[in-house]
Amino acid sequence: MATTPANGTSTEATIEDYYVEDRIFEPADGFRSSALTADRSLYDEAAADRLAFWARQAREHVTWFTDFHTVLEWDLPFAKWFLGGTLNVSYNCLDRHVEAGRGDKVAYWWEGEPGDTRTITYADLLDEVCKFANVLKGLGVERGDRVCIYMPMIPELPVAMLACARIGAAHSVVFGGFSADSLSDRIDDASAKLLITADGGYRRGEPFGLKDTADASVEATTTIENVVVVQRTGQDVSWNDSVDYWYHELMDGPTASADCPPEHMDSEDLLYLLYTSGTTAKPKGIMHTTGGYLTQVVFTHKYVFDLKPDTDVYWCAADIGWVTGHSYIVYGPLANGATSVIYEGTPDTPGRDRLWDIVERYGVTQLYTAPTAIRTFMKWGAQEPAKHDLSSLRVLGTVGEPINPEAWMWYHTHIGGGSCPIVDTWWQTETGGHMISPLPGVTTTKPGSATHPIPGVFAELVDDDGRPVERGGGYLTITRPWPSMLRGIWGDPERYRETYWSRFEGRYFAGDGAKIDDDGYLWLLGRVDDVMNISGHRISTTEVESALVDHAAVAEAAVVGAADDTTGQAIIGYVILRGSHDATDELGEEVRQHVATKLGPIARPKTVVLVPDLPKTRSGKIMRRLLRDVAEGRSLGDTTTLADQSVVDEIRTRAAESPQED
Repeated sequence: MATTPANGTSTEATIEDYYVEDRIFEPADGFRSSALTADRSLYDEAAADRLAFWARQAREHVTWFTDFHTVLEWDLPFAKWFLGGTLNVSYNCLDRHVEAGRGDKVAYWWEGEPGDTRTITYADLLDEVCKFANVLKGLGVERGDRVCIYMPMIPELPVAMLACARIGAAHSVVFGGFSADSLSDRIDDASAKLLITADGGYRRGEPFGLKDTADASVEATTTIENVVVVQRTGQDVSWNDSVDYWYHELMDGPTASADCPPEHMDSEDLLYLLYTSGTTAKPKGIMHTTGGYLTQVVFTHKYVFDLKPDTDVYWCAADIGWVTGHSYIVYGPLANGATSVIYEGTPDTPGRDRLWDIVERYGVTQLYTAPTAIRTFMKWGAQEPAKHDLSSLRVLGTVGEPINPEAWMWYHTHIGGGSCPIVDTWWQTETGGHMISPLPGVTTTKPGSATHPIPGVFAELVDDDGRPVERGGGYLTITRPWPSMLRGIWGDPERYRETYWSRFEGRYFAGDGAKIDDDGYLWLLGRVDDVMNISGHRISTTEVESALVDHAAVAEAAVVGAADDTTGQAIIGYVILRGSHDATDELGEEVRQHVATKLGPIARPKTVVLVPDLPKTRSGKIMRRLLRDVAEGRSLGDTTTLADQSVVDEIRTRAAESPQED
């Protein structure tokens, strides 16, 4: 990789060098003069009294049925925010806007991949949510139940989420690319009572199925009582009359009344579970509750994107199956009364200018996407966005992984026209909302740096011994609780404590490394544990290794995440075959596809290297560092602790010969 300093010359650099960056971009005077905030008053207020700061945000941005009496109760590592307060997230996202006379305002411009469109107002959405909430009640869903949602990017997905929130049932959305095994694992862990899915969706011009996968997962579980199916593609599906119901038939049925008063939920009542990879094969059910979560996502959506709901058209080009979609497609934008775009398909269908066509047609003002996507757009060439008028854009955002300076500059130049501020946001499924990000009217940015924590969030880098690091590299930790923080891991409070709070006493350890430069800017370096970040999606090495070994031909496997120009990291699998199997390219490809079958396509390795042995210490520990060095073409460090040093040369030879996914 290369950085390009201000003088225009190119110098070779790695991600560890990103904090050596002398290009700066101040907010333009025209932007600053009309920004929601253009000075450090929010930072100063939060620094002076962070609890009073968050209490003000909660009261100004959230409608409460009952006001809270205590801002924070903190018993490390367990937090309770806004105690005594009652509210409903669905009410905050819908009813209050309609009651204020804004029911005709567009909530979502929805665009299907084949080109079909829907315009959904706040009044439309409220009507649909209330009807489906009553449908859920008619199917026996009660306050406190868990509902699993496995759907494509269609409007019925946020409808389902908001309907659950309205009646006090926690939803667990599972990304539509996951396999039946992954879905059933999540259903089982949550003891979900009902599954909401679709016959299928569209991707790259073709319909894909979801119902068969849903059926297989239900077969493998015991808690699902009913399955609601949205008809999206019209493809043939298997049907069980005792369990399955068509969404459209239920919505035309006797229980689907549009009168559904929202439940008064306690601030700490569970809003949703969202599963994320852990360092064991079992995914973690991250718990997010109601009042604190909504407060932080509404605040950050408003100020990080400089949102002006009366005039802006906001687009988060993520999938609702991930936390980015929960917080910044559904809950944050709707609670702020924004008009948003939702797109079902991929950026290259029907052409590579698909996103820019959507930006132009809808007049998008804020675009929020991933560095992986930006690097792909770079490969496709600047001629694609140049076909369209992108002058409506005001703010550009990035999410999911660190962005390299070259991609930042390309985004700034070719998408933002050299004038849009870029907000590079760092946060996680566990944090619920933005934690580190510029504020576009305030922050002077540097290409590749997420800059500073937002007001009310306090982060520090520490060394191996937990001592604060003022300059240079370290582990990123959060030193004080924040409103949208996870409240635990579903059913396993000790795993929560051990996973996030045991590494550094009194600190939340994010699992990411970072560097801080001489100006105090933070530069995220990605994961430091064995959870890989693939296109912004967290995938455990243990999960992939388990799927590899599940193949009948595989005796042992090791997985590493290697640097990749497009996806940030790529999954590289090293596999020892059972004795009766020959190491052929065909078998390697079969093993790759087996992982996709077990875990979903997102977890399919870029390449599987069939090796005679793995680099192990004399105590039997696999040295994954050496496998990563091989994958990234680096010279090897010390190999003297290996039981057999010659195995690394053989692995290097096999890796060079192994086919890779395009």
